[in-house]
Amino acid sequence: MQSTDQPVIVVGASLVGLSAALCLASYQVPTIVLEKHASMSEHPRAIGFTTRTLEIYRSLGIENSDPAPEDFVLERVSVESVTGKWLDSSSWSDTEPEQKGSKKEEKKPPVSPKKEYSAERGSAMPQDKLEPRLEALARERGADIRRGHRVLNVEQDAGGVLVTVQNAHDTQHQIRGSYLIAADGNRSTVRELLQIPRHGRGFMQTVRSVLFHAPLEQWTKGIVQFNIEQPDLSAFLVSYSDGRWALMFRDDIERDDETYKAAIYQSVGRDDFPVELITTGRWELTALVADSFQSGRVFLAGDAAHTLPPNRGGYGANTGIHDAHNLAWKLAAVLSGKSSAELLDTYDAERRPVALLRHDQIFVRADYKVHLDTATPAGEKIDDDAMEFGQIYLSKGIVDADENLPRAMKPDEWAGQPGTHLPHFRVLKDGEKVPILDVVSQGSWTLVSEFDEWVQVVAEVNKRSSVALRSLQIGRDVQLVQLGEFQQAFGVSQSGAALVRPDGYIAWKTKELPSSAVEVLDEILSKVAFRV
Repeated sequence: MQSTDQPVIVVGASLVGLSAALCLASYQVPTIVLEKHASMSEHPRAIGFTTRTLEIYRSLGIENSDPAPEDFVLERVSVESVTGKWLDSSSWSDTEPEQKGSKKEEKKPPVSPKKEYSAERGSAMPQDKLEPRLEALARERGADIRRGHRVLNVEQDAGGVLVTVQNAHDTQHQIRGSYLIAADGNRSTVRELLQIPRHGRGFMQTVRSVLFHAPLEQWTKGIVQFNIEQPDLSAFLVSYSDGRWALMFRDDIERDDETYKAAIYQSVGRDDFPVELITTGRWELTALVADSFQSGRVFLAGDAAHTLPPNRGGYGANTGIHDAHNLAWKLAAVLSGKSSAELLDTYDAERRPVALLRHDQIFVRADYKVHLDTATPAGEKIDDDAMEFGQIYLSKGIVDADENLPRAMKPDEWAGQPGTHLPHFRVLKDGEKVPILDVVSQGSWTLVSEFDEWVQVVAEVNKRSSVALRSLQIGRDVQLVQLGEFQQAFGVSQSGAALVRPDGYIAWKTKELPSSAVEVLDEILSKVAFRV
């Protein structure tokens, strides 16, 4: 039996590493987080966290302090300058630009309300505002976060991993852990030590940027992203909605402060406003996915596993946070001795196809089509809701999901297909309307049903099983807001049921109560939980 006496070592204390530590803490798994930098970056970097990410954070007790408005549409405008000529615009999911003053401004007939796939809304909080909250909470919950610690070497054997570290005083020492999560970014030291190759579109260009304070909102008409298109200036201007802006140059030219200020004035089209420079940056625009997300006891997550360029689908940081959430409960189950180590093999099987599809979808959308070479077909664009909530997991931990199924569909189109995220609808609990996810995803296995007999079936299975199973009976534990919604959402009859994993994904379902239901459910749980 494994023991949690040896902590899980997390390399990297940015969004993904801190999220991994928090997810593991929710299962009482101790972590040591190693970060080579002594302090957090001044640059905001990622901005925009998606609804699925906010669901995960809510389950960890992190409230969305900056939710996007319900009618929010992220719009990007191409301009000669902010106060000059505006050329065209495109929304979050547009694949073709729309001419200003044409169809966008025409009154369209009313359409039916947008389908709700989550109780959460996305957030525009910048990364540098979110990370301190994550770190403080992780420390509060027991994570041992060590800044100024650079990983020099990683070794592993049948019992754990041994990490050689150099601290801020140039002293070397070794730390032993049960498993290691490499969340150390695009230039991952751990990935390089393991010699795991990557493939994808690859390097596209080097980008330089300047972060600054300036009162530009009086001219922007509520738009927060601008493509600047001038003969001698090609750049991207983005707001962090807190008085800070970043101007990103599509070149690798070093500039001094006065040249940066001149470029800011040029992009705005006037120079009668104050500018305070904060910091500058230089980074590579790259799209690469590792050939494997696992090597023995070491797992890659976030940019170490998949470097995806910034896009309006938010595939970079958000995908990494989802990696951590997928992996944490599996590590906890194996470390507790309830599941075999084979469960950990499902991490690569489930998460790498997600990253590969997101890599390909980036280049279907307008922002990056220009980076496709002529020999590469553009592919077909998949709906944004399908990409956010409807990417399917195919692994040995899922029953009745195979390669013939689409890689992504909208949740209501899946109708409870095993391997997909729990469909969203609201139920009444203690007189309050709450999303079904809140009463199912408690970090444990849950059987959701309407039929009375399933309660006794679960009780009998629990007598045999080391993996505890909760029963959530619709009509007893919670009430439906709309009659028949459970059956419709899960694609089952009144006697059917669905087995939901600790991460809120469906592992198995049955359309009706089978004969010998105890034996059937016991066998299924043993299979999908890799029960010891």
